[in-house]
Amino acid sequence: MARHNREGGGQDQKNERYRISYQPDWLRFVKVTRRLDSGRQSTMTLFRNPTTRQEAPPGDRVRTRVVSPGQDLDFSIAVSDPHHAIRRVRVSYVLPDEPGGRPEEVEFTLEGHPPRIARR
Repeated sequence: MARHNREGGGQDQKNERYRISYQPDWLRFVKVTRRLDSGRQSTMTLFRNPTTRQEAPPGDRVRTRVVSPGQDLDFSIAVSDPHHAIRRVRVSYVLPDEPGGRPEEVEFTLEGHPPRIARR
């Protein structure tokens, strides 16, 4: 039986803070890709699941939520995965425009499946 979501967090390249609600037996890490002020694109690990082994098989639905109040960013994903075959989900999020500015697109990569359940 799948376990309840856990809470974690991280900070990105522009020092924005994030809260992550995740399934401990599915999510391995979250990466964030965004354009820096210099124009360069940068990808970094935003959050890494501290769990080193699955304690139970993941449920039939992959669920994750990412929130950054300072950017007015809030999304959740729920994907049906009865065969436990999903390894990666990418989400492209357009941040709200600032007056006189251009919209900024931020990409999140949710990587799944930490190491399998330890045998005893």
